[in-house]
Amino acid sequence: MSRGPAPVLRRVAVIGCGDIAALHLAAIETVPGAQLVAVCDVDDGRLDAAMAATGVPGFTDLDRLFDEARPDVVHICTPHHLHADQAIRALERGISVILEKPLAHTREEAERLLAAAEHSRAKIAVCFQNRYNQPAERAKELLDSGELGAVLGASAVVPWHRTAAYYEDRPWRGRWDTGGGGLLMNQAIHTIDLVQWLVGDPIEATGSIATRALAEVIEVEDTAELRIVHAGGATSTVYATVAGVANLPVTIDVVCERGTLHLGAELTARFADGRVETTVERVTASGARAYWGVSHERLIQDFYAGLDEPGAFWLHPAEARKAFDVIQDVYDAAIPERRSSVLAAQLGGR
Repeated sequence: MSRGPAPVLRRVAVIGCGDIAALHLAAIETVPGAQLVAVCDVDDGRLDAAMAATGVPGFTDLDRLFDEARPDVVHICTPHHLHADQAIRALERGISVILEKPLAHTREEAERLLAAAEHSRAKIAVCFQNRYNQPAERAKELLDSGELGAVLGASAVVPWHRTAAYYEDRPWRGRWDTGGGGLLMNQAIHTIDLVQWLVGDPIEATGSIATRALAEVIEVEDTAELRIVHAGGATSTVYATVAGVANLPVTIDVVCERGTLHLGAELTARFADGRVETTVERVTASGARAYWGVSHERLIQDFYAGLDEPGAFWLHPAEARKAFDVIQDVYDAAIPERRSSVLAAQLGGR
């Protein structure tokens, strides 16, 4: 009996051993031919724990990791202000990259990464894994089919909860110069990405931000509202907060000429002729971080499966930039003085 070709062996390293790295490590185990060869973190405690859990060597220096572990692919799970530089350094060596969102923490760093990705022979993916959720995939299929008619717009709500301890444990999350923003950049970016993916490319974004509950521990926003104008004329609104009392389900409602879509834990499609269609997720997440979803594994498997195919991975930096730019536009309009001072400090330090 023929077993088919053996999977291509890929040497893999994970950079950053914080919370989200656990999902990447678990997903790597499901990829045929992927061999974890190293982990990397500047925090000795997290690095020691990752080494003990995985049984692979650990590094605190990125160049040493590249030179000694010789990875073919790296998963970057570090704080936001490190994303672009670490991804660029890997791409320049021909190492493919799976990068946690956001692609960068400033517009300038995002531009640098886009240029590096365009000129590298290696591939790069940005983790907007919610596009792989089955209800979101079905919503996209229905909208692209034209069965619901023209899309008029969408309304999205992100009602989440974060404690002061969440930010005190990782102080970079609450600062402009390391997080690049707050709730919008760290949590709601996934929902903004889904809204623009479903409704259409964003051409204008306005909004406001506030710090309602966590001003004593963070300098960034914990609450925001925004309006997006899409190519074609549709408009969407997003309300998001981490000042709520619990992590409640994120919802997106899309209004079309001939029906509506309600996207939450599952998809409910209501057609003008009275039909109702429901799509549920193939696997239900559980535990304290169930709100992360279940689709990191699918995105990562898809990326590895296409490494030898021509062309960029579909969730490349230019695609990830769409949600990023929406957020940057809101920040620039809402707090021009703060953004100017942050940029001046960054430029002064170069």
